[in-house]
Amino acid sequence: MHGWIILDKPHGLGSTQAVSAVKRVLRQSGAGKVKVGHGGTLDPLATGVLPIAIGEATKLAGRMLDSDKVYEFTVAFGVQTDTLDLEGEPIATSDHRPTRAQVDAILPRFTGPIEQVPPAYSAILIDGQRAYDLARRGEAVEMKTRAVTIHSLTSVRFDPVESPRESFSTGSNRTEDGALASLTLTAHVSKGTYIRSLARDIALALGTVGHVTMLRRVKAGPFTLDSAISLDILNDAATGHGIAQYMLPLTAGLDDIPALSVSPDEALALRQGKMLIGKPHTGLLLAMLGETPIALVESSGPDIRVVRGFNL
Repeated sequence: MHGWIILDKPHGLGSTQAVSAVKRVLRQSGAGKVKVGHGGTLDPLATGVLPIAIGEATKLAGRMLDSDKVYEFTVAFGVQTDTLDLEGEPIATSDHRPTRAQVDAILPRFTGPIEQVPPAYSAILIDGQRAYDLARRGEAVEMKTRAVTIHSLTSVRFDPVESPRESFSTGSNRTEDGALASLTLTAHVSKGTYIRSLARDIALALGTVGHVTMLRRVKAGPFTLDSAISLDILNDAATGHGIAQYMLPLTAGLDDIPALSVSPDEALALRQGKMLIGKPHTGLLLAMLGETPIALVESSGPDIRVVRGFNL
């Protein structure tokens, strides 16, 4: 089995746990031992698109990690937590609530190339240890600023202070006209972007503090919620040995890569790691023998070199 299962990851399940769940389902379906990996970590709090690579598709998981993502998220104003989401403990409060006009005014500041400080509760390695492990032990965690790109940032919903959605109370009864309890946004971001940090920084720019109460990934690379399925559906499919109907082909992760048709002799050469000469192309290409993917190749002028070969 070689391809993709696009999981609609449920709340409370980590990415590694999701991979283990898919492995279990594959065994139940009779697939036997097969390589499984994921194409982009999602926090347990987050839901949505988690590409699960099966078999030879695991060779493309790294490429998926580098792809752009699209998230929908809600930031509640008035309280900042140590984890920057609902799972943490409050560490700062503010009585100020921004207005819609103020939100509209500051969002352009967070569009385009920006710098952000990742959350202390993240999987970033610091001297060989995960940042969240250090933070949980109460150790001081110094996170370095990183450059990311926010391709687009649009508001989806505005919740006024009367809304019961506000998750923490600061004890304030101030109700400025048009003040917001929370804000839901859609963000199209580059790899390495932390939505929790983005929410924190937006709240600070609005003169208050905030934390993420909802985070859903709606797109990862070429994969969207349209092709995502729940673990329950996957479990049912495994019981009926129908899991193949929910698998996307390996090439689904390469929809943006032009195909390069090769002959049987050229396919053999690429499988042996040899270079092809005499095909004038430029950039990344997917070498195909008929309907069979042979290799991801890089072309510069007449020379074509293998970037990643597939044993299919």
